Amino acid sequence: MTKVFVTGASGFIAKHILRELLEKGYDVRASIRSDKRKDELQGLFPDAKLEFATLDLTKDEGWQDALQGCDVLMHTASPFPAGEPKDPEELIRPAVDGTLRAMRAARDAGIKRVILTSSCAAIYKQSDKPKMTPSDETYWTSPDDPSVGAYEASKTLAEKAAWEFVAETPDIALTTINPGAVFGPPMDSRFGTSLELVEQLMTGKVPMAPPMDMVAVDVRDVARMHVSAIELETTKGERFAAASGTHNFLQLGNFLKDWDAGLKTPGREAPVWLLRIMGLFSKDVKAVLGNVGRTLAVSGSKAEKTFGFQFVPVKDALIASAEAVKTHKLEKESA
Repeated sequence: MTKVFVTGASGFIAKHILRELLEKGYDVRASIRSDKRKDELQGLFPDAKLEFATLDLTKDEGWQDALQGCDVLMHTASPFPAGEPKDPEELIRPAVDGTLRAMRAARDAGIKRVILTSSCAAIYKQSDKPKMTPSDETYWTSPDDPSVGAYEASKTLAEKAAWEFVAETPDIALTTINPGAVFGPPMDSRFGTSLELVEQLMTGKVPMAPPMDMVAVDVRDVARMHVSAIELETTKGERFAAASGTHNFLQLGNFLKDWDAGLKTPGREAPVWLLRIMGLFSKDVKAVLGNVGRTLAVSGSKAEKTFGFQFVPVKDALIASAEAVKTHKLEKESA
């Protein structure tokens, strides 16, 4: 039986990957950062024979032993912040070094198949591409471009490091899955940055919509792509955008408002002049300005053709997130 090693196993995407793997009969060893996360996963999959390894992306300890006996590395772990850090290296170093640490351990364990979770953020900001031209997997974000934030740079540099590694290690077949913003239903009440954005759109924390668009996808499609890639020969040596569609923030807010008229979604876009003033004092607002006047659209057609499915519409994925956020809020209020 094929054994898959999943890093960052307590993450939003990774939990769906675990469910998909277990349902398809794979043996799974999951990396976690603490026993608390182990209890969390065992609670989600009480009948599964999950193995665990406690690892840190920033430390060498344990990696070599953890991957022994595994056939596939599925590397999902990477820092995903809610805002821009003071120092971009706070994100870049763990992302790049953690990827290489996992890849080296896979090589030393004799693993021949690696599936890496990258991001559309590693695709959509190639500096010499016309700003309003949609991107596809042939494009690469330019990490040194002034419009590129720390997260975008970290995902780009980490993915490039992985491709450079396998270029020197031809025994390993690499596939990268590059999701846009990931919506959809979380598997428990602990959800991360992607769904925090949905909550902000629902509750009035975003009074005016940023004048930018966003490429998005359903988490269930992302998980399906990761697991299907293990056996699908045509995915080897390829990168795939997990991208259902692209909408601006005002449209996302309208999707939510149509679903629940009582939500405090933004009713208009923030004027650029106001953002420029606010950007003098806020790194997060300054990062938004880097997305004004360009599209972050990425085509998902290659993935649909290769994997043989159609992406869940962004609106459906967004509403599934909103339902979870609303349920979580009611549970907290009644506790």
